[in-house]
Amino acid sequence: MADNILLVDDDKEFRSEFRDCFGEYSIAEAGTAEEALAFLKKPNKIDLILMDVQMPGMGGLKALKLVRAAAPSAGVIIMTGYSSKDVVIEALRGEASNYIEKPFDVEKARAIIETVLAKTGGEEETALTDGRGKVEKVKNFVRRNCLKKVKLEDAAAAVYISPKHLSRIFKTFSGEGFNQFYLNCKMDKARELLTTTSYSVDHISQKLGYENTASFIRVFKKLTGKTPTGYRAKPAAAPAKKTPRAAAVPKARAMKKRKRK
Repeated sequence: MADNILLVDDDKEFRSEFRDCFGEYSIAEAGTAEEALAFLKKPNKIDLILMDVQMPGMGGLKALKLVRAAAPSAGVIIMTGYSSKDVVIEALRGEASNYIEKPFDVEKARAIIETVLAKTGGEEETALTDGRGKVEKVKNFVRRNCLKKVKLEDAAAAVYISPKHLSRIFKTFSGEGFNQFYLNCKMDKARELLTTTSYSVDHISQKLGYENTASFIRVFKKLTGKTPTGYRAKPAAAPAKKTPRAAAVPKARAMKKRKRK
């Protein structure tokens, strides 16, 4: 399977030329940063985002952090039509993986794209010709999109099979149903956020896509045995053991008896 690229540029002709030059990749398109963000907020399998700096509406630099938040596992390459050191520095500070100047040399651009894809993992090498390979691909898809609402239909579309067929082979090869695996992934993310951030339980609940915090707390407790607050709290240090006073009395009396003798 080809690596998946989201090309964000308001120039339709440029997007067409890019497709012609990079036919080895699977390319999705967006004409504005707003369109790209809407696309990334839905379950997707994008490995790399190429985004132009100058676009109508929200520019590429302003959108960079939002894109990063929407697709944290994907690489991001900023494209700039003018040589400006300040633009490049700002892009890299905004956590862009790299940059390409336009108009660009195709082979140099290909080298940059391949380097970023190699660092971010790119397309998994799992074969998709058998059921086990498809299930592993779906698992990776779910892990990547666990903060979004992922339906069985979304996952099935990612591996080009019917939802009914995916449901059957997922249970066969993973030992659990698709919905249970998806729920476990969300709770794994919840545990990570509880231990590595200071986000409130309400905020974590919202990030995980729950409409109300009570539902999140109920599910979390059912799967972990603790409430989110209880899971986050560090256990109190065990008090030091003290020698019982009563145990010392016989010893003291025995010593007095020896002295009398």
